Order: sequence, then structure tokens, then C-alpha cells
Amino acid sequence: MYLEELILEGFKSYPVRTSITGWDPSFSAVTGLNGSGKSNILDAICFVLGLTNMSQVRATNQQDLIYKRGQAGITRASVTAVFNNADRSKSPVGLEQCAQITVTRQIALPNVSKYLLNGHKSTQQAVQLLFQGVQLNINNPNFLIMQGRITKVLNMRPPEILGLIEEAAGTRMYEERKDKARKTMAKKEKRVAEITSLLDEEITPKLDKLRDEKRSFLAYQKQSTELEKLARVLAAYEWKESTERVKRRESELEKKTALLATCKEDATKREQELVNAETEKKAAIKRRDKELAKGGHFQKLEAQVAESEKKIVSLDTQIELKTASIRDEEARVKTLLDTAEALKTSVAEKTDEVVELDKAYKALKAEHEAFQQKYQSKQELLQTLQTGLADSANTSGGGYLGQLADAQARVVQAQTEEEQLKRQASIIEKELADARSRYKKIEREAGDGAKAVEKGKQDVEKLKRTLAGMHWSEEKETQAAGALRAARDEVRALTEKRDALRQRMSNLDFSYSDPTPGFDRRKVKGLVANLITILENQFPKATALEIAAGGRLYNVVVDDERIGGQLLQGGNLKKRVTLIPLNKIKAFTASAQKLSAATKVGSGKAQLALQLVGYEPEVSNAMAYVFGDVLICDDSETAKAVTFHPQIGLRSVTVNGDVYDPSGTISGGSAPSSSGLLIRVQELKGVENALEEAKALYRRLEQDEQKNANVKAGWTAAKRELDIKTHEVTLLEQQISGSNAARLGNDIKDLEKRLADIKEAAAAAQAKQKEAHQECKKLEKDMNEFKTNKDGKLKQLKAEVSQQKAELQALTVRLKTEQRTSQTATMELEQMKSDIETSEASVAEAREATEAHKAELAKLNKALTTTKAQYEEVSEKLQAELAALTRFDEEVKGLDKAIARIKEEITDAELNVRKAEHDIQTAQKEMASSQSHVNSLEKHHPWIREEQRQFGKKGSMYDWSGIDIPQAKEKARELEELQKGMKKKINPKVLNMIDTVEKKEAELKKNMQIVVGDKAKIEETIEQLDVLKLEALENTWTKVSKDFGDIFGDLLPGNSAKLQYAERGNIAAGLEVRVQLGSIWKQSLTELSGGQRSLIALSLIMSLLQFKPAPMYILDEVDAALDLSHTQHIGELFKNRFKGSQFIVVSLKDGLFNNANVLFRTKFRDGTSIVERTTQRSAAANGRAH
Repeated sequence: MYLEELILEGFKSYPVRTSITGWDPSFSAVTGLNGSGKSNILDAICFVLGLTNMSQVRATNQQDLIYKRGQAGITRASVTAVFNNADRSKSPVGLEQCAQITVTRQIALPNVSKYLLNGHKSTQQAVQLLFQGVQLNINNPNFLIMQGRITKVLNMRPPEILGLIEEAAGTRMYEERKDKARKTMAKKEKRVAEITSLLDEEITPKLDKLRDEKRSFLAYQKQSTELEKLARVLAAYEWKESTERVKRRESELEKKTALLATCKEDATKREQELVNAETEKKAAIKRRDKELAKGGHFQKLEAQVAESEKKIVSLDTQIELKTASIRDEEARVKTLLDTAEALKTSVAEKTDEVVELDKAYKALKAEHEAFQQKYQSKQELLQTLQTGLADSANTSGGGYLGQLADAQARVVQAQTEEEQLKRQASIIEKELADARSRYKKIEREAGDGAKAVEKGKQDVEKLKRTLAGMHWSEEKETQAAGALRAARDEVRALTEKRDALRQRMSNLDFSYSDPTPGFDRRKVKGLVANLITILENQFPKATALEIAAGGRLYNVVVDDERIGGQLLQGGNLKKRVTLIPLNKIKAFTASAQKLSAATKVGSGKAQLALQLVGYEPEVSNAMAYVFGDVLICDDSETAKAVTFHPQIGLRSVTVNGDVYDPSGTISGGSAPSSSGLLIRVQELKGVENALEEAKALYRRLEQDEQKNANVKAGWTAAKRELDIKTHEVTLLEQQISGSNAARLGNDIKDLEKRLADIKEAAAAAQAKQKEAHQECKKLEKDMNEFKTNKDGKLKQLKAEVSQQKAELQALTVRLKTEQRTSQTATMELEQMKSDIETSEASVAEAREATEAHKAELAKLNKALTTTKAQYEEVSEKLQAELAALTRFDEEVKGLDKAIARIKEEITDAELNVRKAEHDIQTAQKEMASSQSHVNSLEKHHPWIREEQRQFGKKGSMYDWSGIDIPQAKEKARELEELQKGMKKKINPKVLNMIDTVEKKEAELKKNMQIVVGDKAKIEETIEQLDVLKLEALENTWTKVSKDFGDIFGDLLPGNSAKLQYAERGNIAAGLEVRVQLGSIWKQSLTELSGGQRSLIALSLIMSLLQFKPAPMYILDEVDAALDLSHTQHIGELFKNRFKGSQFIVVSLKDGLFNNANVLFRTKFRDGTSIVERTTQRSAAANGRAH
């Protein structure tokens, strides 16, 4: 196969369609000036062969291959190669029947690429495989020797030269495939790892889980079978028992029916006897009434006695109410008098306080006005000195002169005021001396009244001390009454709260009747829930304790089984209960070893339920029975750890209510309906305890009230006496205050007060006079200083004005505060006086009401005395009449006793009848219930009718002689509970699922064995091929080394070359070139000239090409470093040694392309490359191709 035609269009420097035909099958050469496009022809051949590395054709991307990068209007490049395929022995696989093979490769902007094979669309991979099959692998182009290849070969190290031999031998492809095989092995190892991971992480755990589920499912099936068998036996037993119970009840019913007839007959006899007795009684009463009716006097007396009794009771009630009203009114008067007395004392004190406050206010006001005037004067002075003008209408003028005149005027005014006050003081002193003289004459009268008042006050103080010594007071009485009322209210509130709590917990109400007379109720301890105590810090675990106890919370604890039996038979219980006899119950408590292990495994988060509740020692067995074998855990992890631990194995309940059972079941998910029951029980206990304490307090307060009754009565009497004495003293004081001596004494006090006020005002006038004198002196001094130091004085005045302004503001604030205080005190005084008037009016009203009540009480007492006398008189007459009627009454009483006895007998007979009827009804109900149960069993278990003959038969499935029925029922119950728990956990599809997973596991293991086997085969094949590779390398090396020497001898006659091991006996270490020039073997290529070294490299390349010739070789200026003679030898070498291969050579030397059969010359004209063909050694005519 060789190239016949090459067509270029838009490719690099060939913009228009250029067809290069007439390629020689052996040797064609391309020449031309640099840049004319000769190498572009070789690039086009490489391009059409499927080149992917654009750098080999001197391009960075596909756009570089288009003429002027597509900017000249040409956006597509196309290369077509036409190969002669006449020699079918060298034809590509699959194309043996094609005489020609046409391959086209096209690219277009922006990024379009396609291949055509014989005119049909193809792919790059298909084209590459086509040429690889004929030794034209463009991506590993041994057939392509470009510029610089010779230099590259010269610089190769021994391993790289060995690589050339491997490529020639074809083992390089083996290495590539070996790498692929190793990658495949790596993938298979990865697949093995994936399978292993899948098995370890998914399949095996899932299979283990499914196997566990399968075991659980099989156990569930086994238990279901056992439960079904046990249920069948128990159902048969129940049917047999119910059937026999029906027969027994039929027999009892006959006996009880006969007994009922006897009881009814006896009751009929007793009723006839009662009728007879009542007839006799009526006759006796009739005789007595006849006797009584003779005069009718007895009934009249009896009516009078009853009427008197009613009047006495009515009068007693009215007297008691009236006495209470009088007591209340007197207490009210006393309270009002005390209030008025306290107010009067407060009024006197408040009056003095008002006077003092008003006086202080007026003094402060005067001080404020004086200071304000002083401030204004100082301010006007400053303004006058600064401006020469004054703001105020001061008649004295402004400035220092005006101020001085004003101060002098105040001196004169103060002197005048002082003289006037002295004259007034002289007049008042004369009046005061006259009043004192007249008071001495009537002083004895005032002294006697004062002595009487003083003695009365002493008596009042004595009575007050007596009251204080009695250790009683109004405050204590009020406190005692308040405490008693509060205690009563507390008892009522707690009782209501207790009743409400009990109503909310009606399911904990256990009531019963005494089954026997004198029954000791202390032997019935009560419900378990009511017997335990939980501390508040354990409330979060209350729900867990409820779940741990379950239905046993509602069990009733009794002393022994005898008490329990009495309760069940005669206690009239309203609901079904389970009893726990303390002497019979077998309590189980976890051992100390298990508890120690639970504490250790649970890190302190697991506790025995029994340790979390409090209880009385007498019920410890019952508590151990309920809570002794259950652990309370803080979380599910702890519960799981302790429950399923081999050394513990106790049932556990978490604080959230999840239950872990050693049998393997776990239940939970929501709180039970009774959640919070124990907390409510504790709350009820707390309320009951508080109620007992409140009742005890109330009883104690009542006892204290009774104990203090005498003290309270004595204190009340003494208090009344004190009130009377206090009133007497008040009247004496009022009498004295209205006398002449009192009035004159008050006048003297007023004159003394006026005289003191005048003297105080005179002293104030003297102070004003002194202050005005000092101000005059200061003003004269300031005038002199102003004349000598005006600025300094003005500055001083400004400072004084500022200071006085601040002081005036502070004084104004004080004045307003004092004014508010005085006004407030005045209003309080007026309010007190108003309160006194109100109290005195209320006292008068209360006293009037008291007198009215006392008058009415006297009338009632008189009426009561009269009525009692009438009652005594009529009662005596009635007793006399009753004595006459005693004989009749005794007869009636005898009959009454007989009637009562007969009635009791009738009652007993009726009770016997009702009891017999009740027994019959009970027997009928029990018989109907048993028959209904038999029918229900036959309905739900149809096999009963078929197998009833076997029931109880020895040796059969229903042989009950060897079965403990209660134990069997308990076992059935346990199995049923276990089934319920397991049913939620089992997987009914587990058998199908485990079969699928086991098949998948087997398949994966089988695949893994296959992968491991394939890996072993690949490794074995690689080892074998490594041996073959070594043999192929040895053969190739031998052939290539020989051809290398021969070709070098052809190129440089008389000399030789060879390839030898870089390391003795180890070809894998690489090969190196040895050259013989003449008879001397050179140790290194550095000893050769440049031309000789180029020949060595070219000889090596040609020897490699000769080892496995390709159909086509492309050489690009490989003769650049050779002289002409050597170049000529190369041309001869192509013709002599490479027969059957097509050489396409680019060269600029005549010595090489003159040996070519066909020569193509390239030229660059008008920006376009053109090609001319010359035939040198062929009969064909010369031609040109465009």
C-alpha cells in the first residue's frame, strides 16, 4: 500500500484545491525554498493519518491549520490521501477488496471535525486503527523522521536506545497492554475491595440481622404453636368446668326454690300475728281515748304546756339576741369614745403644731421679704452705678445716696415701731396684773374642781393598770377571733381541695363494709398506690415507677389471707380487686450482686425501683413484691445495657416510660393513660397532712377560747368600769372649763401669750434698727471705695448680687416648703375636728340605741318570768292527769313490744325471702353466665364439640391430671404478653428476605472468586510474556545491531558500528552505541566528528526501520547535517535496502533528491503555495500539479 495522490484545500498555505499526484511507489522527494510550503505537504500527510498532537505539525490548535487562520474568507481545511491497495497481502484488515483507499479529514470553524473513509463518514479512532494495522501509527510515528530526530538520537541514553529496540520489536505495544492489564488488575482489585466492603459493611451485617430476625421469627412461631396448644387445653378445661358449673347451679336452684317457698309461708304466718296484735292495740287505745275524752281536760293541759314551752324558747331567743345587741352597742360606744379621746389629744397636739408652723412660716416669710428687698436694692445699686439710671421708682434717688437714704429711713421706722410696741407691752402688763389679782380671789374654787379631776384621773390610771395585769386586751381578742376564723376557713378550703383531688382519682377509692361485727380495719392497709411516698426530687421518675408497678398499684394490701377472704365474701366490694396478703406474698428483691453490677454498668444511672419509694416497715413485703425486681434508668442506653447484661438480666424502665425486658422485648413510645398518678397521690397526701394540721390548730384555738372565757369576762367588766370612770372625768373637766376661774385662767394665758409676742416683736424691731445702722455704715464705706476703685467695686457688687440671687432662690424654696407644711397641718387639724364631731354624734346615737335595747330587754325578762310561772303551774296539772292514764299506757306498751317483736320476725322472714330470691337470681345468673360462656367457647372453638369426648381422658392431649391449671394460665398469659411484644418486633418477610440476601452473598463471593482467578491468570500471562519479550528483544537487538553495522559501512565504507549491553548480561539496563573507525573501536561518540555522528544516528534509525518495514516512510530534511557524498549514499541506501516501501523525503540537497524517482518542487507565489512534479527515473511525461 502506498500513496498515489494527495489533495489539499484550505490547509495551511494551500488555500485552493491542490492535487499532488504521481507519487513514486519507491522514492519521492519534495524540495523548495524555505517558506514555500514543502513541509506543509508532510504536515498534510500526518494530518490525514489521524494526528491528534498539533505540535507535531507546528500548530497550537486546529485553527492554525486553516489558511490564514480563517481570516481570508476560507473557514475550512480538507486533506484527502489516495492509497494504492493493489498488494492485498499488505492491505489493511477489512479492506482487501478495495483497489484504492481514500481517506479524507476535514476541519471547519469554529470547532467542526470529520473523517471520510472511501467517501463514507468515519471516526478518528477507526482511521487510526486502520493505519496502525499497517505500521503507520501516527501517535507513535516510527515511520516519521522529522527535523532534529538525528540530534535527538545522538543524545539518547542507554535506556532510551533500548526503547527504540522495543518499539522495533513491537514489545512497546506489549508494555502498553501490560500497563493496561495492570490497570485492569487494579480495577479488579478495586472491585474485590468493593465486593469485600459490600460484604463486610452491608451484606454480612444485614445477613446477621436477618438471621437474628429469622431466629426471633422461628422462636415466635414456636411460641405461637405452644400458646395455641396451651390455649386449646385451657379452653377445653374452661368448657368442662363451665359445663359442670351449669349442672351444679341447676341442682342448687331446685334447693333454693324449695327454701323460698318455706320462707314465704313463715312470713305469711307472722303477718297474720301482726294484724291480730295491732287490732288489740287499737282496742286498748280506743278505751284510753274514751277515758280521756270524758272531760277533754288532758288535751287542753297538754296544749297549754306546749304553748308555754314555745313561748319560753321564743323569749329566750329574743333575750339572747337583745343582750348581744346591747353588748355590740356598748362596745361601739366604747370604741367611739376611745377614738374621740384619742382625736382630742391629737387635736391639742396638732393645734400647737399648727401655731408653731404658722409662726415659723411668718418669720421665714418676713425674712424672705427683707432679703428680697435687700437683693433688689443691691441690684438697683449695681444698675445705677453701671448706667446712671434706676429701674424702681425710688423717691430717694439711685446709687449709693439713694441706698443710704433708704437705710436711714428704715432706722427711723424701726425706732418708731419699737416705741409703739413698748407702749402696748406696758398696757398688757397692767391688764395681766389685774387679772392675776382677781384669779387669786377665786383660786380655791378652781382648786377643788382640779382635785376632783386629779382623783378621777388617778382612778382611771389604777383601772388601766388592773386591765394591763389581766393579760388580755382588745388586740388579743381581735387576734384570737381572727385566728379562729382563719383556721376555720383553712379547714374548709383544704377539705374542698382534698375532696376535689379524691374525685379526680376515683379509681383509687377503695371502700368496703365491715364483713363482721367488730372488724379491725387496721388490718386492711389499703391500695399500694396510697401506701408509697415519693420525694419531690424523684418526681421525674414517677411515670417510670407507675409503669414498673403496672396494675399492682391498684392491689389491696391486707395482713393475712383470712382478712382478705372476709373482705371478698362480706365486704360488699364495688369492684373487682386483687389482694396482697402480707403473710403469704413471696417477694423477690434483686440481689446485692446484681444491683452492684447495675450501678457499675449504668454508671450510676440505674436504681432499683424499691429504693426510690418510701413506705411503712409493716408493708415492706408488699413493696418488694411490686418494686423489688425492676430497675429505673435515666436513659435508654443505660436500660439496654443493664437489661441485657448477662450478670444482671432485670427488667428496666426509663424515665420516659420505655420498658426493656430480658426476654428481648422493648415497649414504649407514649406515656400511659395513668401518667402522673403517683404525683397526684403525693399531692393528695400533702393536702391531707395539711388538713390534719389545720384541724389540730382549729381545735387548739377553740380550747384556748374556752380557757380564756373567764379572763375575757373579767376583762370586759373591768373595761366597762374604766369607760364609766373615764366618762366621769371628762364631765368634770367640762364642768371646770365652764367656771369663772377657768375662764379667768384662760384670759391670763392669752395675756401672757400676747405680752410674749409683743416683746418678741420689739426685739425684732431693735434687730432691724441695728441692721439698718450697720447698712448705713457699710454704704458710706462703699461710697468712699467706689470713688477710688470704681471697677473693682463694680466687680464686687456683681459677685454680691449673684450670691444674693442664689441665696434668695434657696430661701424661696424653703418658704414654699414651709408654706405647704403649714397648710397641710391646718387641713389635718380641721379634719380631726370634723372626725371628733362625727364620733360624738355616733356616740349619742349608739347610747340612745343601747337605752332602747335595755328597755326592751327588761320587758322581755318580765315576760319570761311570767311565762315560766305559768309553765310550772300547767305542768303540775298535766302530770296529775298522766298518772290517771298510766294503766292504759302500760297495756299499750305491752302490745307495742309484742308488735315490735312480731315486726322483727317479719323482717327476718322477709330478709330470708329476699336472700333466697337473691340466691336464686344469683344462681340463675351464674348458670346463664356459665351457659353463655360454654356457648361462646363452642362458637369460637368449633373443635370442642368434636373433641369433647377426649376432655379429661387419661393419656390424651386433654389429660388435666398432670397439668397445673393456674400455672398453665399464668404461662399462657406470659406467652401472650411475650407474643404481643415480639409481634411488634418480628419481620414476617424475613424468610424471603434472607433467601434473597444469601443468594446475593453467594453471587458476590462467586464474582470475587472469578475476579481473583482472572487476576491470577493475568499475572501468570504477564510473567510468560515477560519471558517472550526478553527473547524478542534479544532477537531484535541482534538483527538491528547487525543491520546498524552494515548500513553504517554503506554510508561510510570501511567502518562499522554495533549496539552492546550497557551492563554485561543485562539488556534491561539499556544499550549503547559502539563505533569502529578502521580497526579501532571508539570508547565514546564524542571522539567522532559531527558528520560521523550524524551518520551513526541515521544508520541506527535506518536499521530500526529495516527491521520491520512500514509501507511508507516520511523524512524531513534528515540530511541537513551531512555533506553531499553522504547525502548521495543515503539515496542509494533507500533504493538498495528498502525495496517495497515508499519513501517521501523533504530535502534541499541535490545529492539526495537527485536519487529520487519523482521530485516535487514547491514555490510560494502571491501568498499561495504551488507544487511542480518532475519525473527523473520514469517513462512518464513531466507534468505540473496544482
